[in-house]
Amino acid sequence: TVAAAGGGQPGRSMDFVFDRTTESRVINALTIVDDATHEVVAIEVERAISGHCVKRVLDRLALPHRLPQVIRTDNGMGFCGKAMVTWAHVCGMQLRLMQPAKPNQNACIESFNGRLHDECLNEYSFPTLLPARTKIETRRREYSEERLKKVLDGLTPVAHVKQLAAKAATMKPG
Repeated sequence: TVAAAGGGQPGRSMDFVFDRTTESRVINALTIVDDATHEVVAIEVERAISGHCVKRVLDRLALPHRLPQVIRTDNGMGFCGKAMVTWAHVCGMQLRLMQPAKPNQNACIESFNGRLHDECLNEYSFPTLLPARTKIETRRREYSEERLKKVLDGLTPVAHVKQLAAKAATMKPG
């Protein structure tokens, strides 16, 4: 079962990034970024990703990360099809769709995806899906665990998450 949507949590943003293997076969990556912490919580790499696949990824993320109240996406079928809309309703989550041609409405994910293209997809050739998954996962971890962010007071996204958790633990009545 899916964990309840996190109370008062800012949202997450999702988008798709496309590339091709050296054999010209499609690589489709679902990227999911936490808007408040800038942590890249997941990148799912497949040949094709349907709304049902997006749901499975979000269900999997519900265990280590509570589900947000809001998910921002574009208007792609993987995000606004019946499977996702029904899932979001059952979970009590809002889907916020960007207006067409307004990527600034989802700036956090657009910024990450640009870096993913510039620093990974454009730099490496992938013969098959497996090396793409491996390199993209390495890139996700580096971004979240090693890259210092000015907007997070010079912390990495993961360090910022830990700092927020420590503050929340000291604020709880005991």
